Amino acid sequence: MSKPNFAPLKLFITGPTYIRQDVKEAALLPEFGHRDTENELRFGPIRENLRKLAGCGADFEPILCLGSGSTAMETSVRSLVAEDETILNVSVGSFGDMYFNLAASNGKKAVNLKFDYGEAIDLNVLEDKLKEVRPQVVSFTHNETSTGVVNDVKAVCALVRQYGAMPIVDGVSIFGGSELALSESGAAMYSTATQKALGLPAGFGIGFVSGEAEEKARKVTNKGHHHDITKHLDRARKNQTLTTPNTTLANQMWFQLDRIVNEEGIENRFARHREMRSMVEKWVGGLDGFEMFAPEGHRSPTLSTVICPEGVTTAQLKGIVKEALRGEGYLMDPGYFKLNQLLEEAGRRPIFRVGHMGDITPAMLTEYLAKLEGELDKLR
Repeated sequence: MSKPNFAPLKLFITGPTYIRQDVKEAALLPEFGHRDTENELRFGPIRENLRKLAGCGADFEPILCLGSGSTAMETSVRSLVAEDETILNVSVGSFGDMYFNLAASNGKKAVNLKFDYGEAIDLNVLEDKLKEVRPQVVSFTHNETSTGVVNDVKAVCALVRQYGAMPIVDGVSIFGGSELALSESGAAMYSTATQKALGLPAGFGIGFVSGEAEEKARKVTNKGHHHDITKHLDRARKNQTLTTPNTTLANQMWFQLDRIVNEEGIENRFARHREMRSMVEKWVGGLDGFEMFAPEGHRSPTLSTVICPEGVTTAQLKGIVKEALRGEGYLMDPGYFKLNQLLEEAGRRPIFRVGHMGDITPAMLTEYLAKLEGELDKLR
């Protein structure tokens, strides 16, 4: 069998992300049985280090759902929204809409509050909607991957709780790249994944489940099997997964989380992400006609979105810039396609994204931005 010519690319997209060589090599650690004592040696430290990264203690139980971040999000919807309840989803972009679609496709009574692309959640607008809808559950996105907008989790959760609703949060593209302080956040369940800021391959959706959420989930019916957090919790307390895990990924996760917590250091990791956000802001400030898309104060530390000058099209970003950079060994992110399509249809300028999450370093980002600038200059 002939081997395909796979091109080695440096990923500056928003997921999957760059994986360090030592994390790749951790995949070669021995396989193990997921109900054997060897399992405890992996998932015990994994759950302990997840808590450290999240800023929580025994008040939240980490569960691992086989799949991706949307698997954990769907688990939160199916386990925490009863059949006679209403879930209000608050969307600031395409992935915020996903939470709404997950609820609707599972037959939940769902209402979607949409903010314009590039905006963060306006608490005054949200409060008016809470008064109108009176939902039992509210879902929203911590870090919107399509727009690079980050929301204030603590402030949104506090407002949601003023109206007696339970907040559930999508943190897929920021967890592991920024402070969370989950115990103080007000969230009932927080969902994330391995393939973004944790710098791991895709394969696990991660859910942090509060005691409040567990209590409610035990009363909700028709949760299915894999989306039943009570079943996940029964296994998680034994440091196990509900069904057979990807043991290769588990080995990598054990290694990577230990490296993050005990070698790089959590605060150092978060500071590195903030530094790279500042680097992109400064870089964009020096480009004629380009602007940051997300508003100041709500810009993601894990990815940046940049508005192109008049006359630059999505087709140019995808065809000219992306392919040129691919030839130099980089995978560029020309913007979330659905979002750019909507922006162009509305007569607005398209955006591109710069992923700087996980184990991307300032030195790597500096090199990439120089290459990217060279290609963007050719469009003007």
